[in-house]
Amino acid sequence: MPEGTLRKVDGSGPARAGQEKWGWRGGGWHYRLWKPGTLSPGPSPRLPRGTGRTMEGRNWGADKPERPEVPSGSRASVSRSEAGRARRRQPFSNSHNTLKLRFPAEDEFPDLSSHNNHMAKVLTPELYAELRAKSTPSGFTLDDVIQTGVDNPGHPYIMTVGCVAGDEESYDVFKELFDPIIEDRHGGYKPSDEHKTDLNPDNLQGGDDLDPNYVLSSRVRTGRSIRGFCLPPHAARGSAAPSRSSPSKAIDRHFLFDKPVSPLLLASGMARDWPDARGIWHNDNKTFLVWINEEDHLRVISMQKGGNMKEVFTRFCSGLAQIETLFKSKNYEFMWNPHLGYILTCPSNLGTGLRAGVHIKLPHLGKHEKFAEVLKRLRLQKRGTGGVDTAAVGGVFDVSNADRLGFSEVELVQMVVDGVKLLIEMERRLEQGQAIDDLVPAQK
Repeated sequence: MPEGTLRKVDGSGPARAGQEKWGWRGGGWHYRLWKPGTLSPGPSPRLPRGTGRTMEGRNWGADKPERPEVPSGSRASVSRSEAGRARRRQPFSNSHNTLKLRFPAEDEFPDLSSHNNHMAKVLTPELYAELRAKSTPSGFTLDDVIQTGVDNPGHPYIMTVGCVAGDEESYDVFKELFDPIIEDRHGGYKPSDEHKTDLNPDNLQGGDDLDPNYVLSSRVRTGRSIRGFCLPPHAARGSAAPSRSSPSKAIDRHFLFDKPVSPLLLASGMARDWPDARGIWHNDNKTFLVWINEEDHLRVISMQKGGNMKEVFTRFCSGLAQIETLFKSKNYEFMWNPHLGYILTCPSNLGTGLRAGVHIKLPHLGKHEKFAEVLKRLRLQKRGTGGVDTAAVGGVFDVSNADRLGFSEVELVQMVVDGVKLLIEMERRLEQGQAIDDLVPAQK
C-alpha cells in the first residue's frame, strides 16, 4: 500500500508479521501486515451476512429473521391503520412485501407529485404495478429501491437519483426503472453502451501544478463492491461487526466517516446499527484511506493538501490495484460488468465510481452569474466543503467531476485538472476587475 503500512482505526502501530491486526467477529476481514508498503490477507473477506452465501462451512443466510406474519383474513379485513402499524414493526428491509401486496397497486403507489429526483421522473403507476411484486434473489424489492427517493422529495444543492440498489441483481431485476434513470443521470448513457476503464496514471496530462494559492487540497475517491454479497442498504445485522476499537479519534481527525446524518443515506438504511461493521484503514501519512461499509462495501480515498492531483491519482491507482490483487488472491472479485462498469449502491456512482475533486478558493467567481453555467460546460459540479448536504463557506468550494459512467478514470481526472486551471484563470481576471466572457468554454 502506498507510503508505508496501514494502521488500524485508533492509529496504533503496524502489526508484526503474522499478527492479526483487525477483523470482524467470527474471523472475517482479518488482514496481516507483512512489511512496509504491502498488505497480505488473513481469512477470507466476509461482509455482513444475510445473502445466503455459504462460507467456512456455515450458511450465513440461514439465520435471517423469519418473514413477519401476515394478518389473516381477506384484504378488506386489513385496515390502512393496521397495515401501517404492521409496517412500522418490520425490520428495515421489506420482508413485509407480502402484506403490501394485499393492497391494490394504486393504493401503494407513493405520492410523488412534489418530488424532484430522477426516480420520481421515471416511476409511473403503471411501472410500479409491473415491478412491485418482483424481488431479487436476496429479497430486495421495488419499495426498497425507491424508499430514499420517496422520503426525500428534493435536495437544495443537487439533483438526486432517488433510489438505491440492494445487490448486484437489482440493476437487472428492476432494469425497467434503473435503465431510464441511468440514462437521465449519466447524460444519455444507453442500455446498449459499454463502459471503459483506464487506471494508468501515466496517461494523465499535467495535474501536478495546480496553484496552491487557490487549490487547498486534492482528492480522488471511488467505491468497490464484493461480488456475492448484498450492498449496505440490504445487509443483515449478523455477527460481522469489526473489533470494537473506538473510532472516536479517527472521527475527530475527519478520517473515519461519522454516523451518517444525510437523509438520503438514512432513508435507504445505510446508517443502521452504526458503527457495527464499519472500519477504516489508513497509511502512515494519512493520505490513503479505505472506509468499510459506509455507502459501499469499500470506499477508497487518496488525498493530500495542495494542488498536486497527479500525485494523488498515482497513489490512488497503485493502492486500488493492490486492494484488488488482495481480493483476487482469496478468489473474490469486485462487482463489474461491461455495460455498467463497477457496480455500486447508488446509480450515480456506476461506471468508475470516481470523484476527483479539489477544495478551491473562488470568492469572486463563486458569486458570478455565469459560475453555474461554466461548471456545467466543463462537466464539473460544486458543493460545500462539508459534503453534499452543505453550502460553500467563505468562497471555498468542493469542485469535482459530474460524470462517473461512460468516461474512463483518466478522462474524468483530466476534466478536473483542465477545468480547475480555467476556473483559477477566471478568478484571477475577476480579482483585477476584468471580464471573463471570452474565457467561458463551449460545452464539453
